[in-house]
Amino acid sequence: MYVRARKSGRPKLQLHHAPVEIERKFLVTNDEWKQLAVRSVKLRDGLIAAYKDRKVRVRIAGDDVATVAVKGPRIGIAQAEFEYEIPIADAERMLSTICRDDTLEKERFFVEDAGETWHVDVYSGILEGVVIAEVELKHESEQPILPRWIGKEVTGDPYFKKINMRARALNAHRER
Repeated sequence: MYVRARKSGRPKLQLHHAPVEIERKFLVTNDEWKQLAVRSVKLRDGLIAAYKDRKVRVRIAGDDVATVAVKGPRIGIAQAEFEYEIPIADAERMLSTICRDDTLEKERFFVEDAGETWHVDVYSGILEGVVIAEVELKHESEQPILPRWIGKEVTGDPYFKKINMRARALNAHRER
């Protein structure tokens, strides 16, 4: 999770994470969430490697934070995740040389609703039109109150994994 902090008078996104990510993902049914968004950040994600249920990705958040993340297999709604800040120049080079066409762009909105901070990802580029909301939980048994703009849960649904959505979009683009 990214939290805005001040350092030397300049806003900066700082990482705060545990070695386990517990999250649920949902489709978004309408635009009511937009009125509740407190801020947003543009993200560029690149897939470096994927093997079975494990992956390594690089991300640039806004203009001031770059990370590399190693994610383990998902067990229920939990997943081992290790994320480290890296120099922006290294991330740019990884995106352009290693990831190339495996880069996705989205704007992540931070939405305060029903006592939670929801991340609403609005994709652009090859996934234009895809909007997915996720909420990070403290423990697996936590049951968040679902806002009215939340639709079908897609946690763990392979159809909604980014790698699969991207592959379908590329195939559709090629068939045109």
